[in-house]
Amino acid sequence: MTPISAPFPMSRPRRLRQSQWIRDLVSERQLSASDLIWPIFICAGEGERQPVASMPGVERLSVDLAVEAAKEAVDLGIACIALFPYTDASDKTPGAEEAWNPDNLVNRATRAIKAAVPGLGVMLDVALDPYNSDGHDGIVRDGVIINDETLMALENQALGHAEAGADILGPSDMMDGRIGVIRRALETHDFPDTMILSYAAKYASAYYGPFRDAVGASGALKGDKKTYQMDPANSDEAIREVAIDLSEGADMVMVKPGMPYLDICARVKSEFGVPTYAYQVSGEYAMLAGAIEQGWLDGDKVVLEAMMSFKRAGCDGVLTYFAPRIAQMIF
Repeated sequence: MTPISAPFPMSRPRRLRQSQWIRDLVSERQLSASDLIWPIFICAGEGERQPVASMPGVERLSVDLAVEAAKEAVDLGIACIALFPYTDASDKTPGAEEAWNPDNLVNRATRAIKAAVPGLGVMLDVALDPYNSDGHDGIVRDGVIINDETLMALENQALGHAEAGADILGPSDMMDGRIGVIRRALETHDFPDTMILSYAAKYASAYYGPFRDAVGASGALKGDKKTYQMDPANSDEAIREVAIDLSEGADMVMVKPGMPYLDICARVKSEFGVPTYAYQVSGEYAMLAGAIEQGWLDGDKVVLEAMMSFKRAGCDGVLTYFAPRIAQMIF
């Protein structure tokens, strides 16, 4: 499309910026609470709040308090929450069996939340790193992450989450073939309506550190994740990964991290036209929250500006720890 405009002074772009009402009227993007997915960390106990030191303002919540957070999400108009467990070291094993324990933290939390607020969407992560004693998203043998053996574990985990009542499964492991395995398992076991939001373009990023603190995976991780997560230098590879996941049965796709990869978000939305999401990851949150806490940035303004950058890049929604703050501002 070729823009057409008259020469100055016949054309004055500032006419459409002179008052708030006209700026609202011609705004190209709108942000609503229904664009938000709120990630929540779950811990053991009752009435338990555990601050995450590297994520100012974020806490791990016991199941009973997670239910209260879910009610808050509904009151604020947030569409969906995503649950992540803080797994005790005693429950971590090389085979990550706790991942498909019917009574693990996120499965119990899902059942409790669905009983209290059935209209709220619940998303559960499908990956082994919170449960793996090696801290990896897959099963490790002699220092190598084994793809196909991991797929069997992910299938068990996905079915356990579906049985607990999860609406959306978010495979974040980046194993080859995992979307097809999970989709076939869901169809075979009578969960045809369970959605898959694939972490299709997940990069081997330095922005994940605070998240690993929050789920207790930092100390366990041996080596790095570069043999399965993507090289930050690559863009075309992301398009291939998204195409594979869609062909295997993903309903929606995600780019992770978020703001450093807005170009990838834009390419994915433009090339595929499918529901596209970004994860404003823990490191992105920590940078903004830390600067806000120090008074170096205007919190409300910078958080909303960041969200609008996702919308401008074509994202249909964002996973963000700022979700309650944003929803309160725009409610």
